[in-house]
Amino acid sequence: MSLRLFDTATRTVRDFVPLVPGEVGIYLCGPTVQAPPHIGHLRSGVAFDVLVRWLGRTGHRVTLVRNVTDIDDKILAKAADAGEQWWAWALANERAFTAAYDALGVLPPTYEPRATGHVPAMVDLMRALVESGHAYSTGEGDVWFDVRSYPEYGALTNQRVDDMVPAPDEGSKRDPRDFALWKGSKPGEPATASWDTPYGRGRPGWHLECSAMAQRYLGDEFDIHGGGLDLRFPHHENEQAQSRAAGLGFARYWLHNGWVTQGGAKMSKSLGNGLLVDVVLAGVRPVVLRYAMTAVQYRSMLEWTDDTLREAEATWDRLAGFVGRTAEQVGHASDEEVAAAELPADFVAAMDDDLNVPAALAVVHEVLRAGNTAFAARDDDEARAAMVALRAMLDVLGLDPAGPQWRADAGDERYVRALEALVGAELEARAQARAARDFTTSDAIRDRLAAAGVVVEDSPQGARWALAARSED
Repeated sequence: MSLRLFDTATRTVRDFVPLVPGEVGIYLCGPTVQAPPHIGHLRSGVAFDVLVRWLGRTGHRVTLVRNVTDIDDKILAKAADAGEQWWAWALANERAFTAAYDALGVLPPTYEPRATGHVPAMVDLMRALVESGHAYSTGEGDVWFDVRSYPEYGALTNQRVDDMVPAPDEGSKRDPRDFALWKGSKPGEPATASWDTPYGRGRPGWHLECSAMAQRYLGDEFDIHGGGLDLRFPHHENEQAQSRAAGLGFARYWLHNGWVTQGGAKMSKSLGNGLLVDVVLAGVRPVVLRYAMTAVQYRSMLEWTDDTLREAEATWDRLAGFVGRTAEQVGHASDEEVAAAELPADFVAAMDDDLNVPAALAVVHEVLRAGNTAFAARDDDEARAAMVALRAMLDVLGLDPAGPQWRADAGDERYVRALEALVGAELEARAQARAARDFTTSDAIRDRLAAAGVVVEDSPQGARWALAARSED
């Protein structure tokens, strides 16, 4: 059985056939760096990391592009509120995202382009759309995509244009459903947040950014475009429309991951239910968080409850405990041996079935049970075979207990580095809030860190932090 993936565009599970045999190009919508990451932000990074690892394990050369949206209305507003330069605000949060990805063992993308570094490509794409009649300018700097000029608009999400809810009024558009390719500069916005174009000075619309960067790094047509379920409309619908209207083949498959939810609601800052990554990692090992986020199938919602991490920790300890005990008794397996190990057929079938991780983990636990039985019986050959198979399967999921990311002699140091970066990002946000005399936000950040066991002490040289003493109960 070959890999089959659920394609959002066709709403069917399709055989995955790369454009170029043996090579796969993936564009994944990355973060808009307006604030530090909560665990909901990391769902797509972890989900597509499993896809990248599986494609690599099955012999494909993967090019993964994960962008950074580093200019945006909210970035400008939040930076202004804090009295910071918008680009400094964006960079601080970008670093917090990088630290969070690293902490969870997400492989770095092949390319990680920032939107602000690709403005010429965006202007070229916009000009092509205007000249072909698919876009138009209204006023200084404002350029809009004409959705009715593209008959297939709505195909990705199976909607008719007339049934779509009009966007908020943004100016003299021909149709309220038309979307911005370029936004003219507004009074009060910093001059550094705009660029000259043939249509006036302004900054790019969100949708245009991704189309231009995908073409730059993956070509006119590529294999997979991915992101969270919430991005299907309008973001991905608009990306597809403008790219194909410009004559590009664009994405051949569309993959969307489910959300992290609490009480059935999508985890988000706006709902006030975001669990910041640095707060979570102050109380749990990164590999446990990784396991919790990996254990569900990528298209399923991950409902976050008080038991989520407890169950993940108990399961992880059983897996890592078997690998550690067996290695001590029969000898360690090299990373090369694990990489070359043959995977159980049922595990392969599960992963080829639209990355069915729960079914794949069922095979992992079957091997774990057999391995524990062999270990207890002192059957060293069977125990070692089970250990290698277990590690090989978990490696595909980014969870090999004895691999470079999680082995005991490396894990603690990486954990400390990641925690320092994440807490540092929070303290920087607190300092910005204090400088802006926003003491409500400043106190909220301090309380949030305290609840996670991080003690903050202010001094003339700045804030220092330490982990609270462990309770004896």
